[in-house]
Amino acid sequence: MFKTDCEGFSRRNFLQIGSAGMLGLTLPTILASEAKAKEYDGKAPKAKSVILVWLSGGPATIDMWDNKPDAPEGIRGEFKSIDTKAKGVQFAETLPKMAGVADKISVVRSLYHTIPSHGPATVFMTTGNKPTSAIQYPAMGSVASKMLKTELGIPPFVSFIDLRNGAAGGAGYLGTGYNAFTVESNGGGKGAAVEKGDKTAAFRLRGITLPNGVSLDDLSKKDQLLKSFDDGFRKLDQQSDLVDGLDTFHKQAIEILRSDKTKKAFSLNEESAAIRESYGTGPIGPAALAARRLVQAGVRFVTLGFGGFDTHAKTFEAHKTKLMPSLDGALAALIADLDQQGMLDSTIVMCAGEFGRTPKINKNGGRDHWARSMAAILAGGGIKRGYAHGTTDASGMAPNLDPCTPDDIGATIFGQLGIKSDTEIQSPTGRPIQLFREGKAIEKLIG
Repeated sequence: MFKTDCEGFSRRNFLQIGSAGMLGLTLPTILASEAKAKEYDGKAPKAKSVILVWLSGGPATIDMWDNKPDAPEGIRGEFKSIDTKAKGVQFAETLPKMAGVADKISVVRSLYHTIPSHGPATVFMTTGNKPTSAIQYPAMGSVASKMLKTELGIPPFVSFIDLRNGAAGGAGYLGTGYNAFTVESNGGGKGAAVEKGDKTAAFRLRGITLPNGVSLDDLSKKDQLLKSFDDGFRKLDQQSDLVDGLDTFHKQAIEILRSDKTKKAFSLNEESAAIRESYGTGPIGPAALAARRLVQAGVRFVTLGFGGFDTHAKTFEAHKTKLMPSLDGALAALIADLDQQGMLDSTIVMCAGEFGRTPKINKNGGRDHWARSMAAILAGGGIKRGYAHGTTDASGMAPNLDPCTPDDIGATIFGQLGIKSDTEIQSPTGRPIQLFREGKAIEKLIG
């Protein structure tokens, strides 16, 4: 199913599993590219993994994390502010569960940029680099896939949404081998185990769950056929080490397909009923629980998304009836669950969209695109707890204290992963490219 925002920028929320041919060729390509990754020799990282909760469409953070109940009429929204567990920090009344975990998070209220267009803004936020026609920057998950080691049989980067439309969310100059392993859902939210023939399975991961009617034996036979072609071409190819390498990666691809550890991450029924209920059964709850289980299994970067935030009309109704009930429960449950599991110290959670929305309410009771002020949530991985970073002016028009940009957020996250923002990555053509061109880690966010 595709969703399209007001500019026609399409996103695929959940993807269909590829054919056996894709499984045979795409996985080895991914694994071959991963083998080129170099270990970063820096300070000991505080974080091991990242979960990005993506609010597509541009959330009205002025009605969420940076509520302005005392602003003039026509700017202030319908929602009252409530106290949170973080001293001096208030959220909109539609976020009571997030208020209950505010002592575990940082809210960044001084985030801004200058791109009020869905596609380019999504690129900026998901890559940490301003879009440019000269180069296509990789998503942060793709960078993590390249820079961080992952146990054999565990995919490094998993995404529940496809942001590659409009050049966002893909591997960019790193090459397609670093794209995310993508997930499809049946939308049932039942969390059943993913097994062959299980029609109630909630999630399937491309490269780990085979298409119906295809067995591992079938894939092995296909692998043998491909190897016979490789053997033939090897005689013609002087760079036979490349072919030898592809043979190895085909074997590793099958190891991922056989990985019980990764399959079990999607068996949400292994969790208690109380935990499943805490996440909720809405459009994001089961995916958030699966994200925690994937990180627990060793996945380095997980992206999950929740759409519908392009609220040019009836924004308050959407927040009250659909958006906040799902987000508030799932995000609060994810943070609390990670903390209870002892995983929050090593897992960064980021919640953001491509931009904010106008302080001024339009004639349709909505808010329009506004990149000059927005807010984001960061938690875990050494990020300060119970902290509000920066402020906006009384009307929420622009930051007036400690302004920061998407590249600063990216640099902060990767600094916690042990990777400096000025690290240079070699493109497949051998060109050295700095990880974040302009971003600097935000020291005040570090606990």
